Amino acid sequence: MAKPVLVSLRVHPVKAVQGETPDEAVVEPWGLAGDRRWMLVDEGAKVVTQRQQARLALVRARSLSGGAVRLSAPGLAPVTVPVPEPGATTPVQIWRDKVEAVSADDAAHTWFSEFLGIPVRLVHMDDPAVRRSIDPGYAREGETVSFADGFPLLLTTRASLDALNDLVAQGTHASEGPLPMDRFRPNAVVDGTDAWAEDDWRRIAIGEVTFRVAKKCGRCVVTTTDQRTAERGREPLRTLARHRRFGDQLVFGQNLVPENTGTLRVGDPVTVLG
Repeated sequence: MAKPVLVSLRVHPVKAVQGETPDEAVVEPWGLAGDRRWMLVDEGAKVVTQRQQARLALVRARSLSGGAVRLSAPGLAPVTVPVPEPGATTPVQIWRDKVEAVSADDAAHTWFSEFLGIPVRLVHMDDPAVRRSIDPGYAREGETVSFADGFPLLLTTRASLDALNDLVAQGTHASEGPLPMDRFRPNAVVDGTDAWAEDDWRRIAIGEVTFRVAKKCGRCVVTTTDQRTAERGREPLRTLARHRRFGDQLVFGQNLVPENTGTLRVGDPVTVLG
């Protein structure tokens, strides 16, 4: 067995849209620098993701200097969204959390609303150090997170995806496989492990950064969405329900909380510490 190694990084500047694949990324206490600092909300100020709007898979957000983003999507002219000036915040809701955020400019709201065909607003997390705490059932005092679903980073492994695809191929929707890793929207992908080895990890190091493995990642309908076409299928949820059910969750990947800051680089060794 080869030694585990980091083979891919992914940063999603805007929650629920396409991500970027840098060769390196800075780890901040609340996640990778620039990851999920922007988010869409509806008229009730509640989060909008691919769960409700699969077409968000077709939107690309490219990071610009200072945290601004450049948005592009089929049928629309690209638009650049600057980081809002410091000022009044507005409460928004992401799952069970109420979070203060700063509204983007009107051009961003109009652009996304036209693409989705519903009124939405784009908001920015100005200060992730104080805005949103990690679930206290898994957090230590003062630990925070961006607009990610619940934890600073999500890790997956190639061996587990290969094993999952083997199971998909044996099921009733084999034609949907093999599934690519982008269905699971991870921040870090590791190669050189056994399938499902990450289930037993409690603490790991990736290069110079150590992480606590907080909990297994429960999966939702987003994993059934083709990230290139926005079309929905049945897999991998059908197969996860048969083979990867833990309690009431269908699991793929592990949620991480950083214990220190630093820089992750593709090719970094991955060491299991406990």
